[in-house]
Amino acid sequence: VQLQASGGGLVQTGGSLRLSCAASRRIYSSTVMGWFRQAPGKEREFVADISWSGVSTNYADSVKGRFTISRDNAKNTVYLQMTSLKPEDTAVYYCVRTDRVQTIEGEHRFDYWGQGTKVTVSS
Repeated sequence: VQLQASGGGLVQTGGSLRLSCAASRRIYSSTVMGWFRQAPGKEREFVADISWSGVSTNYADSVKGRFTISRDNAKNTVYLQMTSLKPEDTAVYYCVRTDRVQTIEGEHRFDYWGQGTKVTVSS
């Protein structure tokens, strides 16, 4: 499975961006897609994910109320709408996917990773 992420860029504090991630393979009822990010000098961290069955979503506390994850079934695509951006949101954002039903949490849950798209928020 290939994941093609796009939509990153440079934005001022308080601005908005929408990231997209298109998957090369069909979505299954067990598919979960999401986003992680890695800021310079920091460890990679979970941002948000969405399941295709039940449409459940999860968010990191740091982005709740500001970021919204959504999906387009017909396009095998997941989106991350980011609003009220802060300098601390500056990072490379990675799209992720798993098709397996798993109970583990964290980045090891996801089998497929995109190439990353860079988001820079200027102060």
